[in-house]
Amino acid sequence: MDPIREGATGAAVEDIQDRLVSLGYQVGQDELDARTYGASTANAVARFRLDQGLPLGQELDTATWIALVDECYQMGDRTLYLRLPNFHGRDVRDLQNALTVLGFSCGEVDGYYGAHTEAAVKQFQESMGEMADGMAFPDTFAAIERLHHVWGGKPAQGPHPTGGMSFARAANVLERTQLSITGTDPISRNIAGRIWNLASATSDESGLDLVHSADDMRPGDAAVFVLAIGELPEGSSMSNLILGDEATLPRRIRSAVQSSRKSVPVIRLELPDALRQDGTFTTGDAQTYAVILLDAICAAFDD
Repeated sequence: MDPIREGATGAAVEDIQDRLVSLGYQVGQDELDARTYGASTANAVARFRLDQGLPLGQELDTATWIALVDECYQMGDRTLYLRLPNFHGRDVRDLQNALTVLGFSCGEVDGYYGAHTEAAVKQFQESMGEMADGMAFPDTFAAIERLHHVWGGKPAQGPHPTGGMSFARAANVLERTQLSITGTDPISRNIAGRIWNLASATSDESGLDLVHSADDMRPGDAAVFVLAIGELPEGSSMSNLILGDEATLPRRIRSAVQSSRKSVPVIRLELPDALRQDGTFTTGDAQTYAVILLDAICAAFDD
């Protein structure tokens, strides 16, 4: 495109002005009314270029126009997916920030929809029980928006609450929160049993109960946790969380529970497939996973 400079008029100038004003840049009312690229519009363009790290100047060239359009995208305005060149813009940056605060790290919040962002979207979708294809569709944005009270206004770099619960705080959570837990195979049932033992030892009034299956949930349960080894079976709509990063697990559990549309959220906690493959699983391993998971569950429900 040919650069647009001071003195230009018309619909293109009006579009530029509208975008600048929507981003908080000041443009004189007389120039807005006349759709004229005057001194205040030129100054707003210059400030925008400076903020975006573009070469200094008051004209709107191709690079400035692309950056201006990118900055005007709101999260949910367009479907985002991995492609080359990467999608880039304010909507991607806001998506990355929200997911990272919710516990699904996108790496650096840089506004580029790259491989790390796609992986985080897949993990979030899986935790919501959605098809995990890494494409951010309206359903994905709607699930994120339902959690706005969790991530809104919080920077991706934290600090954010994680695990490391004290005994007293964990006991308080267990006494006021009714939960059920189960496992789908011998190893995960072993770990689920140890979680129940730890919860009972933490408080005589623990509301966490060991059940045979998710179908045996109790009236009043805040959530049911299903421990399982390996990937989520194809076709399942159950919310699924990969154990992975322990530091973000409480936030991911909280996000999955709070965004669930079921009266009692059923959350699948995916244990490493290696637990059943290498044959070296020990009672010490079971106890370690039990401590990690109970700590994360308590932290997720700690107000």
